[in-house]
Amino acid sequence: MTTTSSPAERPASPPAGSAKPADSPSAGLGLPAATALVVGSIIGTGIFLLPATMARYGTVSLVALLLVTVGALAVASVFGKLSTRIPGSGGPYVYARHGLGEFPAFLSAWSYYITVLAGDAAISVAWVGYVNYFLHWDSKPGQAALAVVGVCVPTLVNLAGLQRVGFVQTIVTGAKFLMLLFVAVVGLFFLKAANFGPFIADGGSWIGAISSAGAVVLFAYSGVETAAIVASRVRDPERNVSRAGIYGTLACALVYFLSTVVIFGTVPHDQLVDSSAPFADAMVNMFGGAWGGVVSALAVLSGLGALIGWATVCAEVPYAVAKDSLFPRVFVKQSRNGALWAALLISLALKVTLILVNYAGAADVFETVVLLTTLTTAIPFLLGTSVQLFWLIAKGRKTSRAFVRDLVVAVFAVAFSFWLIYGSGRDAVFSGTLMVFAGVVVYVWVKGRRGEYGARPEAVPEAASVPVEPAAPDPVRPAAPDADAG
Repeated sequence: MTTTSSPAERPASPPAGSAKPADSPSAGLGLPAATALVVGSIIGTGIFLLPATMARYGTVSLVALLLVTVGALAVASVFGKLSTRIPGSGGPYVYARHGLGEFPAFLSAWSYYITVLAGDAAISVAWVGYVNYFLHWDSKPGQAALAVVGVCVPTLVNLAGLQRVGFVQTIVTGAKFLMLLFVAVVGLFFLKAANFGPFIADGGSWIGAISSAGAVVLFAYSGVETAAIVASRVRDPERNVSRAGIYGTLACALVYFLSTVVIFGTVPHDQLVDSSAPFADAMVNMFGGAWGGVVSALAVLSGLGALIGWATVCAEVPYAVAKDSLFPRVFVKQSRNGALWAALLISLALKVTLILVNYAGAADVFETVVLLTTLTTAIPFLLGTSVQLFWLIAKGRKTSRAFVRDLVVAVFAVAFSFWLIYGSGRDAVFSGTLMVFAGVVVYVWVKGRRGEYGARPEAVPEAASVPVEPAAPDPVRPAAPDADAG
């Protein structure tokens, strides 16, 4: 995920490979602020529905949560290392472009764009669950309408050029974190062993259950890459990007694990798997009915704040890549108040389409969208961490302890990305692969608009520019006449 700064305050992107000095006044994010940014990015509305989805796999999903936490820490560490070698903002997209080339970088950016679109749709679906705590709209068309409203209103806010939303977002993020922490700590005194479901809910293999649950859990950790994406705005990025990612992930992991254990132990398993507001149900079981309304109201408020931020992200991601001429230039169009109106409206249309299609056909819309997001998140993770592996093999000092440590972490991060792709399931891999490679058409169109064929001129090695002797004419068929002749 990226930052949620208002369009009017959007800083100019630095040239590829550039970085602001660590002591630059404009590089204003210290370690505490960068860590808070990571925490605010990771904790969205999805966690408020995720325990119900995890319960369908059984308590084995707690093991998956621990494994995904370790993997997320490895990815954050790798991106921190890469930020010291490839300065500047952009995260996985910049790393792929620097280490693997333009086309893999495009696929990384395109896949990440699908991630933010699907992620916004998933947040909207989770938000509907808590809005519905008050409305009780049981029909799918009614819930789909609420989800569409959940993405339309934040888009209108962004189109209006609302500024200074950072203060509101900070309050909302603080409310979410404190509520999760309250449930995680106080709820430990209300646990009942009888509420925990079976270790493996469907009776299958524990390896398959962990893989499937892990793919769902990753959605809760979307945002570990935030510090790397805004690296040029972090003070002393060589140290603080990696530390912010690790500290922020650890803070969220502690709250996530404890709160999930509490939900599992306070809401009976049969009730939890069908819950659309598990935190509200847990509070009702612990303290009574009034508390469910309080939690739901806070979840609705925090969800709206998250949706406003993600609407900005859904515009910022294609805007940043379009400035590099890898996305259509329409995404850079701005209104007088600085709003990225074209990117906002195009993204809104895609999100609404995704929501309606999934509500029309998916048995569980949230899980379907989350698994798609897992796949499209794993692709940039795989490409980005592969750059670190490539760099270590090509240029690392293979006799040092630091090399061995970094190599082990990089190999684990790459394997973790592969595992997530496997765990996302056949349906997500099938539909996600179609969506990712549909981007090839966009890439070809962009290259054609730039009048290019093959590699860009500056990317062609000198050896490739050596003249090649023309082939001899075909002795059987005469050469075609000159197009200008006659």
